[in-house]
Amino acid sequence: MKGLVTKSTGSWYTVQVDSNATYECRIKGKFRTKDIKTTNPIAVGDWVEIEMEPDQQTAVITKLFDRKNYMIRKSVNLSKQAQIIAANLDQAFLVVTLASPPTSLGFIDRFLVTAEAYDIPAGIIFNKLDLFSDEGLEILQEYRNIYENIGYPCFQVSALKKTNMEAVQAALLGKITLISGHSGVGKSTLINSLVPKVALRTGKISDWSDKGKHTTTFAEMINLDTAGSIIDTPGIRELGIIDIEQQELSHFFPEMRELMHNCRFNNCRHINEPGCAVLFALEEGEIEPSRYDSYLSIYHGNDSRS
Repeated sequence: MKGLVTKSTGSWYTVQVDSNATYECRIKGKFRTKDIKTTNPIAVGDWVEIEMEPDQQTAVITKLFDRKNYMIRKSVNLSKQAQIIAANLDQAFLVVTLASPPTSLGFIDRFLVTAEAYDIPAGIIFNKLDLFSDEGLEILQEYRNIYENIGYPCFQVSALKKTNMEAVQAALLGKITLISGHSGVGKSTLINSLVPKVALRTGKISDWSDKGKHTTTFAEMINLDTAGSIIDTPGIRELGIIDIEQQELSHFFPEMRELMHNCRFNNCRHINEPGCAVLFALEEGEIEPSRYDSYLSIYHGNDSRS
């Protein structure tokens, strides 16, 4: 039987088949993607083939069908391995907060670069609008300007107060959407606002570290009351880039991609080469310095938490 993986706890997978029946499944054999070693060969959103076990209560996953795309990150402790966050996505939204806990521009950029590299349309949901001071609102507008100017849809919401949630609901309609972000940014509260019946557990921010506590411990696909579904995942503290070559990196910054063909040299790295159209645009204020800093950070393989 062919089915869709709707939940992953690491060793067991919930698979939904055409009849809408679900089976708890284990893995049989090895699965690889583009010869990348992954800590989780199967992810939520994958289509798989399953065979029933003799007890007729559980099943075994025997085949992984080709993915149209997937979201991936470098494993935190195993630098040569990767973790597939979710597969076969229509879009991915990063939930961010400017404080409690703060999400850095570098982290946002790493998420967007990964989405670009794997052909996943992406957007940003700025949450906890109810906590913003006037100064915070000004910073939020600066952030929005950075990303909306290069084509990424941005939403500013308070999931807790249900402020501006209609726009998010409309963006999710009829699509499979990954919802990701740091622990503590309000992903569970956001999903509870979108789909009240799921009643996900929410947690408080740790006072001593200003970082969120994990309230989601496994990945799961949740059907919306309207058409479409969202994939909820555990909070991500680090987002290490994997399987992107240095010479390819500028292709995944839309504002650089538009200019790179104007560079004097075909193999321009956009770092210190003469006649570089990207560096000229940076000097003219047409490229945000924070975005260029992220480019350099990723190019040189710096810390994935930045």
